[in-house]
Amino acid sequence: MNRRDAAMGLGATGLLLAAAHDAVALAEPVPPTPSFAMLIHPKMILIDLVGPLSVFNLTGGRIHLVGKDRTPVPTELGIPVAPTTTYVECPRDVDVLFVPGGLDGTIAALDDAETIAFVREIGGKARYVTGVCTGTLLLGAAGLLKGRKATGHWYVRDLLPLFGAIRSDDRVVMDGNVVTGGGATAGLDFGLALGARLLGEEWARRVQLVLEYDPQPPFESGSPSKAGHALTGDVLQRRARVLAAAREAAGRAAARLKG
Repeated sequence: MNRRDAAMGLGATGLLLAAAHDAVALAEPVPPTPSFAMLIHPKMILIDLVGPLSVFNLTGGRIHLVGKDRTPVPTELGIPVAPTTTYVECPRDVDVLFVPGGLDGTIAALDDAETIAFVREIGGKARYVTGVCTGTLLLGAAGLLKGRKATGHWYVRDLLPLFGAIRSDDRVVMDGNVVTGGGATAGLDFGLALGARLLGEEWARRVQLVLEYDPQPPFESGSPSKAGHALTGDVLQRRARVLAAAREAAGRAAARLKG
Protein backbone atom coordinates (compact mmCIF):
# COMPACT_ATOMS: atom_id res chain seq x y z
CA MET A 1 0.00 0.00 0.00
CA ASN A 2 1.44 3.34 -1.00
CA ARG A 3 1.21 6.58 0.97
CA ARG A 4 -1.78 7.95 -1.02
CA ASP A 5 -3.79 4.74 -0.62
CA ALA A 6 -3.14 4.88 3.09
CA ALA A 7 -4.23 8.51 3.18
CA MET A 8 -7.47 7.73 1.35
CA GLY A 9 -8.28 5.30 4.11
CA LEU A 10 -8.23 8.28 6.50
CA GLY A 11 -10.94 10.11 4.54
CA ALA A 12 -10.93 13.80 3.63
CA THR A 13 -8.38 14.72 6.27
CA GLY A 14 -5.95 12.18 4.90
CA LEU A 15 -6.36 13.48 1.35
CA LEU A 16 -5.64 17.03 2.49
CA LEU A 17 -2.51 15.87 4.28
CA ALA A 18 -1.38 13.96 1.19
CA ALA A 19 -1.94 17.01 -1.05
CA ALA A 20 0.03 19.22 1.32
CA HIS A 21 2.88 16.71 1.36
CA ASP A 22 2.95 16.61 -2.45
CA ALA A 23 3.01 20.41 -2.66
CA VAL A 24 6.00 20.60 -0.33
CA ALA A 25 7.82 17.80 -2.18
CA LEU A 26 7.30 19.45 -5.57
CA ALA A 27 8.22 22.94 -4.45
CA GLU A 28 11.81 23.89 -5.36
CA PRO A 29 13.72 26.17 -3.01
CA VAL A 30 13.99 29.63 -4.53
CA PRO A 31 17.31 31.36 -3.77
CA PRO A 32 16.97 35.03 -2.84
CA THR A 33 17.69 37.43 -5.67
CA PRO A 34 21.23 38.82 -5.27
CA SER A 35 22.30 42.46 -5.27
CA PHE A 36 25.32 43.84 -7.11
CA ALA A 37 27.62 46.85 -6.80
CA MET A 38 29.40 47.24 -10.15
CA LEU A 39 32.17 49.84 -10.14
CA ILE A 40 32.15 52.38 -12.96
CA HIS A 41 35.47 54.08 -13.68
CA PRO A 42 36.68 56.28 -16.57
CA LYS A 43 38.19 54.47 -19.58
CA MET A 44 36.93 51.08 -18.44
CA ILE A 45 36.49 48.46 -21.16
CA LEU A 46 32.79 48.45 -22.00
CA ILE A 47 32.61 44.71 -22.67
CA ASP A 48 34.16 44.09 -19.22
CA LEU A 49 31.02 45.64 -17.77
CA VAL A 50 28.40 44.54 -20.30
CA GLY A 51 29.38 40.85 -20.42
CA PRO A 52 28.83 40.17 -16.71
CA LEU A 53 25.96 42.68 -16.59
CA SER A 54 24.12 40.71 -19.27
CA VAL A 55 24.14 37.72 -16.92
CA PHE A 56 23.53 39.62 -13.68
CA ASN A 57 20.54 41.40 -15.21
CA LEU A 58 18.78 38.05 -15.66
CA THR A 59 18.99 37.26 -11.95
CA GLY A 60 16.20 39.74 -11.25
CA GLY A 61 18.43 41.24 -8.56
CA ARG A 62 19.19 44.86 -7.78
CA ILE A 63 22.13 46.24 -9.76
CA HIS A 64 23.97 49.38 -8.69
CA LEU A 65 26.32 51.00 -11.20
CA VAL A 66 28.58 52.90 -8.84
CA GLY A 67 30.62 55.99 -9.71
CA LYS A 68 32.23 58.79 -7.74
CA ASP A 69 29.24 60.89 -8.70
CA ARG A 70 26.39 60.54 -11.17
CA THR A 71 28.26 62.09 -14.08
CA PRO A 72 28.29 59.71 -17.10
CA VAL A 73 31.63 57.94 -17.31
CA PRO A 74 33.41 57.56 -20.68
CA THR A 75 34.51 54.08 -21.71
CA GLU A 76 37.31 53.14 -24.07
CA LEU A 77 34.77 53.13 -26.94
CA GLY A 78 33.67 56.67 -26.17
CA ILE A 79 30.23 55.39 -25.15
CA PRO A 80 29.41 56.85 -21.74
CA VAL A 81 27.83 54.87 -18.91
CA ALA A 82 25.76 56.73 -16.33
CA PRO A 83 26.19 55.57 -12.72
CA THR A 84 22.96 54.85 -10.87
CA THR A 85 24.49 55.62 -7.49
CA THR A 86 27.65 57.04 -5.91
CA TYR A 87 30.35 55.78 -3.58
CA VAL A 88 28.61 57.54 -0.71
CA GLU A 89 25.06 56.41 -1.56
CA CYS A 90 25.79 52.80 -2.53
CA PRO A 91 24.30 50.22 -0.13
CA ARG A 92 26.91 48.60 2.06
CA ASP A 93 25.24 45.17 2.18
CA VAL A 94 25.39 44.01 -1.45
CA ASP A 95 25.96 40.35 -2.29
CA VAL A 96 28.48 40.97 -5.07
CA LEU A 97 31.18 43.59 -5.58
CA PHE A 98 32.33 43.66 -9.20
CA VAL A 99 35.24 45.60 -10.72
CA PRO A 100 35.75 45.84 -14.51
CA GLY A 101 39.07 46.47 -16.24
CA GLY A 102 40.53 48.81 -18.80
CA LEU A 103 44.27 49.40 -18.57
CA ASP A 104 44.31 53.21 -18.69
CA GLY A 105 41.40 53.45 -16.28
CA THR A 106 42.92 50.90 -13.93
CA ILE A 107 46.23 52.77 -13.82
CA ALA A 108 44.42 55.96 -12.79
CA ALA A 109 42.26 54.12 -10.24
CA LEU A 110 45.28 52.45 -8.62
CA ASP A 111 46.40 55.93 -7.53
CA ASP A 112 42.89 57.04 -6.54
CA ALA A 113 42.60 56.73 -2.76
CA GLU A 114 38.84 57.31 -2.80
CA THR A 115 38.21 54.49 -5.26
CA ILE A 116 40.49 52.05 -3.46
CA ALA A 117 38.84 52.88 -0.14
CA PHE A 118 35.39 52.24 -1.62
CA VAL A 119 36.45 48.89 -3.09
CA ARG A 120 38.03 47.90 0.22
CA GLU A 121 34.93 48.81 2.25
CA ILE A 122 32.35 47.15 0.01
CA GLY A 123 34.57 44.15 -0.67
CA GLY A 124 35.08 43.61 3.05
CA LYS A 125 31.33 43.11 3.49
CA ALA A 126 30.16 41.51 0.23
CA ARG A 127 29.39 37.81 -0.08
CA TYR A 128 31.48 37.70 -3.25
CA VAL A 129 34.46 39.84 -4.23
CA THR A 130 34.81 39.76 -8.00
CA GLY A 131 36.46 41.37 -10.98
CA VAL A 132 37.69 40.74 -14.51
CA CYS A 133 40.52 41.84 -16.76
CA THR A 134 42.82 44.50 -15.26
CA GLY A 135 40.12 45.29 -12.71
CA THR A 136 41.45 42.49 -10.53
CA LEU A 137 44.46 44.70 -9.81
CA LEU A 138 42.12 47.10 -8.02
CA LEU A 139 40.88 44.23 -5.84
CA GLY A 140 44.52 43.52 -5.03
CA ALA A 141 45.27 47.17 -4.26
CA ALA A 142 42.34 47.16 -1.83
CA GLY A 143 43.89 44.22 0.04
CA LEU A 144 41.17 41.77 -1.02
CA LEU A 145 43.36 39.17 -2.74
CA LYS A 146 45.92 38.31 -0.07
CA GLY A 147 46.57 34.57 -0.13
CA ARG A 148 43.90 34.03 -2.79
CA LYS A 149 44.23 32.54 -6.26
CA ALA A 150 43.25 35.10 -8.87
CA THR A 151 43.47 35.83 -12.56
CA GLY A 152 43.10 38.82 -14.86
CA HIS A 153 44.06 39.93 -18.35
CA TRP A 154 47.02 37.87 -19.50
CA TYR A 155 49.36 40.87 -19.78
CA VAL A 156 48.91 41.97 -16.15
CA ARG A 157 48.56 38.66 -14.30
CA ASP A 158 52.20 38.80 -13.29
CA LEU A 159 51.40 41.91 -11.20
CA LEU A 160 48.88 40.13 -8.97
CA PRO A 161 51.53 38.64 -6.62
CA LEU A 162 52.57 42.21 -5.73
CA PHE A 163 49.36 42.28 -3.70
CA GLY A 164 49.86 38.87 -2.09
CA ALA A 165 47.67 37.04 -4.60
CA ILE A 166 48.48 33.66 -6.09
CA ARG A 167 48.56 34.07 -9.87
CA SER A 168 46.46 31.73 -12.01
CA ASP A 169 46.32 31.63 -15.80
CA ASP A 170 42.84 30.09 -15.84
CA ARG A 171 40.02 31.96 -17.57
CA VAL A 172 37.84 31.97 -14.45
CA VAL A 173 39.20 31.38 -10.94
CA MET A 174 37.20 30.75 -7.77
CA ASP A 175 38.90 30.83 -4.38
CA GLY A 176 36.40 30.99 -1.56
CA ASN A 177 34.31 34.10 -2.05
CA VAL A 178 36.80 35.62 -4.52
CA VAL A 179 35.85 35.10 -8.18
CA THR A 180 38.00 36.58 -10.93
CA GLY A 181 38.03 36.39 -14.71
CA GLY A 182 40.45 36.99 -17.55
CA GLY A 183 40.32 39.77 -20.10
CA ALA A 184 37.34 41.25 -21.93
CA THR A 185 35.39 38.31 -23.40
CA ALA A 186 36.10 36.20 -20.30
CA GLY A 187 33.45 38.32 -18.59
CA LEU A 188 30.68 36.08 -19.94
CA ASP A 189 32.39 32.93 -18.66
CA PHE A 190 32.91 34.67 -15.34
CA GLY A 191 29.30 35.85 -15.17
CA LEU A 192 27.90 32.40 -15.84
CA ALA A 193 30.25 30.76 -13.33
CA LEU A 194 29.27 33.26 -10.64
CA GLY A 195 25.60 32.95 -11.61
CA ALA A 196 25.82 29.21 -11.01
CA ARG A 197 27.19 29.93 -7.54
CA LEU A 198 24.37 32.35 -6.80
CA LEU A 199 21.35 30.64 -8.35
CA GLY A 200 22.44 27.14 -9.31
CA GLU A 201 23.91 25.42 -12.35
CA GLU A 202 20.54 24.79 -14.00
CA TRP A 203 19.81 28.52 -13.91
CA ALA A 204 23.22 29.32 -15.40
CA ARG A 205 22.79 26.73 -18.16
CA ARG A 206 19.46 28.27 -19.07
CA VAL A 207 20.97 31.75 -19.22
CA GLN A 208 23.82 30.51 -21.41
CA LEU A 209 21.23 29.18 -23.84
CA VAL A 210 19.20 32.39 -23.74
CA LEU A 211 22.35 34.38 -24.55
CA GLU A 212 23.31 31.79 -27.19
CA TYR A 213 26.78 31.76 -25.75
CA ASP A 214 28.38 29.10 -27.92
CA PRO A 215 31.80 30.55 -28.77
CA GLN A 216 33.41 29.41 -32.01
CA PRO A 217 36.28 31.86 -32.56
CA PRO A 218 37.49 32.27 -36.14
CA PHE A 219 41.14 32.09 -35.04
CA GLU A 220 42.99 30.14 -32.36
CA SER A 221 44.85 33.16 -31.03
CA GLY A 222 42.85 34.18 -27.96
CA SER A 223 45.58 33.40 -25.43
CA PRO A 224 49.40 33.59 -25.41
CA SER A 225 49.68 29.81 -25.46
CA LYS A 226 47.58 29.62 -28.61
CA ALA A 227 48.84 32.78 -30.30
CA GLY A 228 52.51 31.84 -29.98
CA HIS A 229 55.59 33.83 -29.05
CA ALA A 230 55.76 36.05 -32.12
CA LEU A 231 52.20 37.40 -31.94
CA THR A 232 52.28 37.66 -28.15
CA GLY A 233 55.58 39.53 -28.28
CA ASP A 234 54.19 41.91 -30.88
CA VAL A 235 51.22 42.80 -28.65
CA LEU A 236 53.50 43.32 -25.64
CA GLN A 237 55.82 45.54 -27.65
CA ARG A 238 52.95 47.67 -28.94
CA ARG A 239 51.62 48.08 -25.38
CA ALA A 240 55.01 48.42 -23.69
CA ARG A 241 54.57 52.03 -22.56
CA VAL A 242 51.18 51.58 -20.91
CA LEU A 243 52.18 48.22 -19.41
CA ALA A 244 55.23 49.89 -17.84
CA ALA A 245 52.91 52.54 -16.39
CA ALA A 246 50.68 49.79 -15.01
CA ARG A 247 53.64 48.11 -13.36
CA GLU A 248 54.70 51.38 -11.74
CA ALA A 249 51.17 52.15 -10.53
CA ALA A 250 50.77 48.61 -9.16
CA GLY A 251 54.10 48.95 -7.36
CA ARG A 252 53.01 52.18 -5.72
CA ALA A 253 49.67 50.67 -4.70
CA ALA A 254 51.39 47.58 -3.28
CA ALA A 255 53.78 49.76 -1.25
CA ARG A 256 50.87 51.70 0.20
CA LEU A 257 49.11 48.45 1.05
CA LYS A 258 52.17 47.17 2.92
CA GLY A 259 52.79 50.50 4.61
